[in-house]
Parts: sequence; C-alpha cells; structure tokens
Amino acid sequence: MKRVIYSGAGLLLIALAFLAFNILSGLSLTNARLDLTEQKLYTISDGTRRILEGLEEPIELKFFYSDEAAKDLVALRNYARRVEEMLRAYERAAGGKLKLQVIDPEPFSEAEDQAAGFGLQGVPLDRGGDKVYFGLAGTNAEGASQTIPFFPLDQEEFLEYEISRLVQSLASARMPVVGLLSGLQLNGGFDMRSQQPTPPWMVLEEIRQLFHIESLRRDIDAIPEDVSVLMLVHPKQLPEQTLYAVDQFVMRGGKLLVFVDPYSEADPGMGIGPGEQLAEERASELEPLFKAWGVRLVPQQVVADAAFAMSVGVGAERRPVRHPGWLSLPRQAIDSDDVVTAPLESLTLATAGMLEPLEGASTRFTPLLRSSDLAAPLEAQRFAFLENPEALLRELQPTGERYVLAARIQGPAKSAYPNGIEGRKDGLKESEGINVIAVADTDLLADRMWVQVQDFFGQRIPQPWADNGAFVINALDNLAGSDALISVRSRGRFTRPFVVVEQLQRQAEARFREKEDVLQQRLAATEQKLAELQSPEPDKALELSDEQQVALQQFLQEKLAIRKELREVRYQLNADIEALGRTLKFLNIALVPALLTLAALALWLWRRRRRA
Repeated sequence: MKRVIYSGAGLLLIALAFLAFNILSGLSLTNARLDLTEQKLYTISDGTRRILEGLEEPIELKFFYSDEAAKDLVALRNYARRVEEMLRAYERAAGGKLKLQVIDPEPFSEAEDQAAGFGLQGVPLDRGGDKVYFGLAGTNAEGASQTIPFFPLDQEEFLEYEISRLVQSLASARMPVVGLLSGLQLNGGFDMRSQQPTPPWMVLEEIRQLFHIESLRRDIDAIPEDVSVLMLVHPKQLPEQTLYAVDQFVMRGGKLLVFVDPYSEADPGMGIGPGEQLAEERASELEPLFKAWGVRLVPQQVVADAAFAMSVGVGAERRPVRHPGWLSLPRQAIDSDDVVTAPLESLTLATAGMLEPLEGASTRFTPLLRSSDLAAPLEAQRFAFLENPEALLRELQPTGERYVLAARIQGPAKSAYPNGIEGRKDGLKESEGINVIAVADTDLLADRMWVQVQDFFGQRIPQPWADNGAFVINALDNLAGSDALISVRSRGRFTRPFVVVEQLQRQAEARFREKEDVLQQRLAATEQKLAELQSPEPDKALELSDEQQVALQQFLQEKLAIRKELREVRYQLNADIEALGRTLKFLNIALVPALLTLAALALWLWRRRRRA
C-alpha cells in the first residue's frame, strides 16, 4: 500500500515539476533557440553583426503588426512571431543603438495613420474593410526613413537580408553611387513586337535599394567624381571619348563591373535581317580596354555545355529539351574563394562568351564562373535563328576544357591610350592596381533568367529562383568597399537539389540521344538507298519495286525497334529513380528506426547485465 502511495505521489511530483518547467521556460526562455540547420538560417550572420556593430547613430525600428485582426490567421501569426524574434535579436546585438517598438495598428487609430504615413501596405481581409498591417519602418537620427511595406509569407528565406539591408541603408549617411552606362533598356522601355511598355528590370530595382544610380550618356567624356563603381552593360560600339573616359576612370583607381556578350538575346538588334548581321549587331565588347588590361573576349564564340545545359520548353506542346547555350551553373562551377561568388548556389546564363588571359599580361586573371569540361565553343551565328536546341546538343563535341565565363582582373596595368586622344593628352598612362570584374554575358541580368515577379497590391515582389541578382549586388558591394551584406544576401538559398536523380536523368538523356542519332543515321541511309533504287522515269517515280518494298519494310521494322528501345530507356530512367526512392524510404522508415530500437535494446541488456 505504501509503495502504491509513494508511486502515485512520485508521479504527481514529476507532473508538477514538468508543468513548472514549462511555465518557467515559457517566461524566461522566450527568445532561446537551437539552430541545427546546416547554413544556420535562424542565427544572425556575421555580416549582420558587423553592420550592427558599426552603427554610430541610434536607429528606431517600428514593427507594425495587426495582432488582433490576424488572430484567426495561423500561418501569419507564426511568421509574425518569427519576424519579432529576429528583430529582438537585432536589438540585443546592437548594444543599445537599435530601439524596437512593436505596434498594433487597430482600425481608425493613430497607429494606423502612422503606418499609412510610412507607406506600409495594409492587406484587406474581407469586404468589410478590415486590413492587416505586417511591415517595418525604420528611422535614423537625421530623420531619414526606410520601410519594408509587407513581409510576404513565402519570402522567409530572405528575412534577415531585408532587415539588414534596411538597417545598413539607415546607417549610411550617403548611398554609394553606381554610374550606369547600358546598351539595354534596364530602366524599361517599349517592346516593338508586343507594342507594350516594359517595366524596369528587377536587377535594377534591387540595386536601387542599396545604391544611388546615376545614368550616364553613351557619349560621355568623363566619369563623374562621385561615382563609386562604374557598371557597363552591353557596351556596343562606344565612341572613343567614352572608352577613354572609362580607361581613365579605371586608371585612377575606379572600380568597374562590365557585362559584355558575343550574342545578347536581351538585345532586340536593329530588326529582322540575315542571321549573320543579326548576330553581329547583338554583340558587345570592350576590346581596346580589355587588351590593355591583359584579357580577351573571344569574338563571336558562345560556350555550349552538355553538363550544365538548361531544360527549356519548345514547340506547341512545350516539350522540355536541354539547351546547350543556356547554362545553369551549379555550385562547382562558381569560385568558392572570392567573396563575391562564395555565398552563391546557382547562376543561369544564356549564350555566354568566354574570357581568356593574354600572354604576358601584368594583371592577375581570377576565374569566377566556369563551364564544365563537357563544353565547347560554337559560332554565335548558330543561335540567331535556332529552332531546335537538341540539334546543337547532338552535334556538340566537348573539348575537355573549362571555359571562363566571368573573371576578376586585378593588378598593375597600362592605359589603352598612353598618348591620350585628340584634344586630351594629359591622362594617366598606368595604374599600380586596377580592380575590374568582367562577365561574358548580359542575359543573366534579364528577369526571365533568374526571378519571377509577382504583383502584390501594386507592389512588385521578386521571387528569385537563381542567384543572378545576388551576384550583381555582391559585385557592386565588394567593388564599392562594403562586404557586410554579402554573407547575408544568399543565406536563404537552401534548396537541396537531388544530385543523384539529376545525374540519372543526364545519363538517360545521353542514352536517348545516342539512340536518336542511330535512328537519324539509319533513316538517312535508307532514304539514300531508296533514291538509288527508284526508277528514273517520271511516270514510274511513285512506283516501288520489290526491292524497294523490302527496304521500306526493313526501315519500318528498324524504326519500330528503335522506338521500342527509346521507350525502354525512358522506362529505365523512371525505374532507376523509383528504385532510389524506394531505397530512401526503406532507410528512413524501416532501417533507421530498427537500428535505434536495436541500440536501445542493447543498452538495456548491457545495463541489466551490469546490475546483475
């Protein structure tokens, strides 16, 4: 009886202790968390800590969240808790330089008027007019303000970057200036084909959040002194005075980010014409300056890559095929040592060219992006009126060389115009150290290559699926002398590709192409044989002899047999992937729990024997 009483009292004490622990932990450990993710996605990054440690003046953050209105929105409430926890972490790490205020803007209140005054976006809940505010407004000591109008629920992976960007913008008294000289309509324009205006490219809107952009004329003869970084996009046939201005800007220590292209698909050209003219007019280069800096863009050559080829839809049925000129660069194609590219996971390029260092150059040529060793150069002309990318993939003969698609050029260099130009003879003739990032593609800047843009109550919300935008911002940040945001920007890229599945698909596609080549060769040989056997008389041109009938039947049988083999290849692809899936399910569902159970039994037996 005593044992029963003691057992009951012990269980009651355990239950009370457990309840007390939960109450105390809920009150005292509200902000405690254990981040077990590989990239520490829920821990403030070192870049954010550097930004917060560098605050000289206090910054006030106001987090507007309609707590009462969102009481039935579970997903929104959970995300709001995550945002507030992140903001509290910022406040603690800032050492008193950051003040956070959480405000519930109830309807028809002064708080709602304040939120609207900051330009925050109130999302209507129902027809009754109720709105939910879920945004952030920041103000610095000088009265300048920055806002995040609304935190989209599907953009949690970029939460830290957006908050850090806002804080850094408020901390900087003056944004760095990017001088932009572009041969493409980055600021938007008018599409002659669709007869519709085009919006600004999203990459430009991303740049505007961190830099002041100063657009430069094509015939400019001097780069303004306040330009921190010069960004050249598709510099086609620039006049000599502009080339000299760029040269002197780099010679006096100015930083340059340049995008050239042997065939820019984003450039509409001068209109429809012969393929050769169209390919040439879509090309851009910086040949005289590149030559002086010890680098070369191989003219009229596009890198085609069988390993990194993107899948695109062609034809009316949008059948997916792999395009060897459109490259999806994985982590192994991106330099992991340079601060600009180290955080990136994937980049997409279209008809990119190749950069080469010149022999005897005084500069240091550091590749940032490379192709695989299953690549080869193709004439840019081949892409002018390309209808079937599979034809290029079948003809591709890899050279085994990895081609450089983007590079950093640093070190001492001489001017491309040591004697100046007409009317200007007093320029610098050499520089002790230049810093230039050159990219042999302009299409990576286009929205279709890296981001899906959604309209959210008049606000353009980017949803990146590649790191193209982060690459450009990283490069500008680095060249402008600020690396703090680089470690933050791409932390959210935590997609985990099925590498083994992708490898199985590539192997099956390779077998598919081999079978398809066999079919094409047999078809050509049979047609040639039929042409040889056919009667030359016009009146007998449509008649088939016995030999022709036999040859035709053989061809049809061969065609059916190869089609069967092709179906077998596709079936084997699915069979391999399904077998891999079954193996993973077995490991996760059966094997791991079984091993844990056996380990627990073994531990129990060991303790029992030890006590015995």
